[in-house]
Amino acid sequence: MSIKAIIFDVDGTLADTEDGHRKSFNKAFAENGLDWNWDVALYDKLLKVTGGKERIKYFVSDFLQGYTKPDNFDDFVKHLHAVKTGHYTAMLREGAIPLRPGIKQLIHDARAAGITLAIATTTTAENVSALLEVGLGKDWASYFAANGCGDIVPKKKPAPDIYDWVLDKLALQSGECIALEDSYNGLHSALAAGIKTYITTNPYTHTQDFTGAAAVLKDLSDLPAFYQMSGLRI
Repeated sequence: MSIKAIIFDVDGTLADTEDGHRKSFNKAFAENGLDWNWDVALYDKLLKVTGGKERIKYFVSDFLQGYTKPDNFDDFVKHLHAVKTGHYTAMLREGAIPLRPGIKQLIHDARAAGITLAIATTTTAENVSALLEVGLGKDWASYFAANGCGDIVPKKKPAPDIYDWVLDKLALQSGECIALEDSYNGLHSALAAGIKTYITTNPYTHTQDFTGAAAVLKDLSDLPAFYQMSGLRI
């Protein structure tokens, strides 16, 4: 069966975004009078949970001792996450987080070959837009036939829900698509939806277990090799 679509994760896959997220969380905490600080080692552990709001809740429940949640805890978390998103999107718009090697060329090559492109991510629509407007231009959204992001589905990766949503929007079978991911959670989300998945690792994920991936690569700097191994007709 020929590959008709490529479905991209965003954070860590399209760009090395995770440290930008970490620094933006810390700015949000400081602005709200919190003495919380997520260093690299801690954030590596927190990445076990996908979704920014979910990550804050995981930190509070599993890593804070003696913290008393405010009565309006959900609203408190949403506010923190909104402040964090403001700092993060400012970094993106300044061009501080470029696309990873090969990504822009892959997107242009696939479009020219008539291959459908889509996004399946847990990050917010605002974050996706800020990253890709800088990386691809103001018309970036026209490149993608489906943009599955944020809270579109209630269960986030490693649940398959976001990939199932994208497949439904594309009206394609899982065997007609490949996914590009960078993490254990992303891999298992795509595999649970029946999609052949390729991993490009980053500093936060390179030691994770990628059993089941079609291939594990450092990046996509060698696109001809990737086209050959994936069966993409480009």
